[in-house]
Amino acid sequence: MPTVTPRAPARPGRPGARTRTARRAASFALDASILAALLAASSAPTPLYPRYQDAWALSAFTVTVVFSAYSLTLLLALLTTGALSDHLGRRPVLVGALLLEAASMVLLATADGAGALIAGRILQGAATGAATSAAGAALLDLQDPLRPGRSALTNSIAPVAGMAVGVLVSTLLVRFAPAPTVTVYVLLAVLFVAQAIAVTFTAETARTHPGALRSLRPRLAVPPPARSALLVVGTAVVAVWALGGFYSSLGPALVHLAAPGASQAAGGMVFFVLTAAATLTVWTLRCTAPRAAATGGSLAVVPAAALSLLGLHGSGLPAVYGGAALAGVAFGAVSQGALRMTLASLDERDRAATLAAYYVLSYLSMSLPAVAAGAATRQYGLAAAAHAYVAATALLAAAALAALAVPRRGAARNAHDDLP
Repeated sequence: MPTVTPRAPARPGRPGARTRTARRAASFALDASILAALLAASSAPTPLYPRYQDAWALSAFTVTVVFSAYSLTLLLALLTTGALSDHLGRRPVLVGALLLEAASMVLLATADGAGALIAGRILQGAATGAATSAAGAALLDLQDPLRPGRSALTNSIAPVAGMAVGVLVSTLLVRFAPAPTVTVYVLLAVLFVAQAIAVTFTAETARTHPGALRSLRPRLAVPPPARSALLVVGTAVVAVWALGGFYSSLGPALVHLAAPGASQAAGGMVFFVLTAAATLTVWTLRCTAPRAAATGGSLAVVPAAALSLLGLHGSGLPAVYGGAALAGVAFGAVSQGALRMTLASLDERDRAATLAAYYVLSYLSMSLPAVAAGAATRQYGLAAAAHAYVAATALLAAAALAALAVPRRGAARNAHDDLP
């Protein structure tokens, strides 16, 4: 297999250098837009779930199955194709995955029942899993030495910004479009085809090497530095992604439980509040130390959980939306801190695989608790399931704070021991 060697950076000031710099900037923007679009497509169905429930008489449990079909397939794709772009290159993996994503949008647009909806989400999960780590690794490949940290920041902010845009656009279409369950997917399919075409005109950023077929064996390949960081911050990641999964799958139902007369748009907007708050938090904390950001995010989980429960005990929509906003702050702070801790000083060959491992942990945390919550909702009701769910995330956040504090105390003790 041919090896692609990236060109050495040209000396600044020359026309050729300026052209290459512009091309790198365009490629960087394209890869960021791909990440955002993928996550926008993942969150677009959230405001549509009440429509599906009304049209096809779906239970809350079925909705969580639809949601988790996407997440669990994405996990499988990350485990098998997460490192594929390290071998084949970013460009071919992205083109194939984007075309597969467009096909999944067509399947969702033509769905006529829960079975077709689940099939579309499975195909979407496979495509997103293949594309996510490749696009994220491409952003790291294009890191500007004069702007350190920009790639990690973009890997943090693009997904949550994409989720916010996906929910907002889908909610607006529910309110104003004549056929929202078709229109949103058609628009996304066109976008993914356009991005696939654009990727074919970009330069390859990774050095290809043999072993592509061997890399498809399910595994998690995390280098020791990233492994240490994930062990420290992993519990916090589990807590905030589990809370995000709750609002993504059952958020609209929670809104209607707290305020029975609320519109469908109000149900969809609760996840927009979370993702918008997460996006603002990632940007605001971009210069904050990663461990401090993760610690602050873990602290925000407890009041977020408390506000969510208050919404079920008479405080209504303000408490539910306040809890979603605080959950977004927690999500953004922990995600930003965790990614910066995990991606620090990674070798090029480890980038896609490490990102895949991070997303495996994230989506596993988002999907499995959501399925459990859906099953509990069927057995005990939404209110009881919500109480148990948010209590569990609060306990996870407390454990995360302990994990984040221990290395800091150890570092301080070592520094003291080194004093003369």
